Amino acid sequence: MIPQGFTYSKPNSLPEAMDLLAKDDVKLLAGGMSLIPMMKLRLATPEHLIDLGAISELNSISENLGKLHIGALTTHDTLANSSLIQEKSPLLAETASHIGDIQVRNMGTIGGSTAHADPAADYPASLCALDAQIKLVRKDSQRVVLASEFFIDALTTVLEPDEIITEIIVPVENPKTGTSYKKLRQPASGFAIVGIATRLQLSDGIVSLARIGVTGLGPNGFRATEAENALQNTAATDADINKAITFLDGGVEVNSDIHASSNYRSHVARIYTTRAIKTALARIAC
Repeated sequence: MIPQGFTYSKPNSLPEAMDLLAKDDVKLLAGGMSLIPMMKLRLATPEHLIDLGAISELNSISENLGKLHIGALTTHDTLANSSLIQEKSPLLAETASHIGDIQVRNMGTIGGSTAHADPAADYPASLCALDAQIKLVRKDSQRVVLASEFFIDALTTVLEPDEIITEIIVPVENPKTGTSYKKLRQPASGFAIVGIATRLQLSDGIVSLARIGVTGLGPNGFRATEAENALQNTAATDADINKAITFLDGGVEVNSDIHASSNYRSHVARIYTTRAIKTALARIAC
């Protein structure tokens, strides 16, 4: 289908974009991998489209004081292949490499995907497991929100209409941390039927840090804190892992759709969590 008519603007700076954002019925265009198909189907019918692609400050990766600052327009392919991200945040690089197909990875952006908040998107699981922060900027102020507090429902976040995601901030990973992202991939779209991100640290053979991020299972990405707590301070034996995964959904209303029933999703989520935990353990530097 053909999108409904709209006014198109391509600002060259963040202040210019902020001024345009004050208009009524506005949508921001980053990579366009979600918005453009929605516009073609007329599920989104903005009167004004603001293309952020010319704002160079939103397309960068840097390291400062133990944190990685990733511009919102950084593409999935750039993250997957960045030597800095591979070294300092291997979980994020691994996750980016699993997104969609090569065309989507070349055009799609971390900021656009995060703002869209698809329940089956890959980033929410890893951003939650990484304790990532999301920087939101409006005309006269800014704020930083934890990823675990950013995603609140399907296609719904704490992002306000007059705010723009400018960067994602993740900690430089401790070299003695093991990480893994595992997902059951929907063959046609590449989205996660279930996706699990894990970060683990051991101290004298005991789990001293456990982070488990989940996507695809419920209406939004989330940290499985009950499962984390059950795994923490254990030796991560098979029995310990089996006990922890029983707390995985933490009362979340499990999705059921044409791709998977709720019972199947719950079962697969436990299997993939077990795999992700064991892979993360195997990757911990001795």
